[in-house]
Amino acid sequence: MDTEIIIRFLLAALWGGLVGVEREYRSKSAGFRTMIMISIGSCFFTMMSSYIGGTGNPDRIASNIVTGIGFLGAGVIFRGENKVNGITTAATIWTVAAVGMGIGAGKYFAAGCASILILMVLALLPYLETVIDSRNQSKTYVIHCGFEANASALFEAMFRNSGLKTTLVNLVKDGQDLTLRWVAHGRARDHANFIQEALNSAVIQRFEY
Repeated sequence: MDTEIIIRFLLAALWGGLVGVEREYRSKSAGFRTMIMISIGSCFFTMMSSYIGGTGNPDRIASNIVTGIGFLGAGVIFRGENKVNGITTAATIWTVAAVGMGIGAGKYFAAGCASILILMVLALLPYLETVIDSRNQSKTYVIHCGFEANASALFEAMFRNSGLKTTLVNLVKDGQDLTLRWVAHGRARDHANFIQEALNSAVIQRFEY
């Protein structure tokens, strides 16, 4: 029995550590030690739930692990300027906890398969994301210029010539100054072409992206 407990803790540390290495390599907020602690903690809570609850209520403690991990995952999510960051790390914390629970329940094969799939998703799919992102990116552009009646049409033509699809989301006129905010969709090279054209434009006084 004691040997079984040691094996469970070691497996939890192993699988949690492997996922943690990948997160640490990418400089994420929840890295090597964090993932090990999450996996071991989930494993221990699951075992204690079985011991304390007995045969009549074996999920007495384990059922609350998901809720507790949810609060921990929420702590690594934060909003950047144009997007929300930390969603993948939060999801990783959640799945590593599930692996720890599987090991604590003695489901070693299921936990091992889940861990391998987690590593594959984290290590391999970013390359696929890069390919997809190069085909269709969404960027926000803020253009400041002097007021002209045809300014909006002028910039629409610039976007269209670069191959981008756009939506004008905000237009502000302040005296003789005009500020336009656009959301543009298109390929990475189309965005690069538009940015270069905008930087070279004498009409644009200030350009943000």
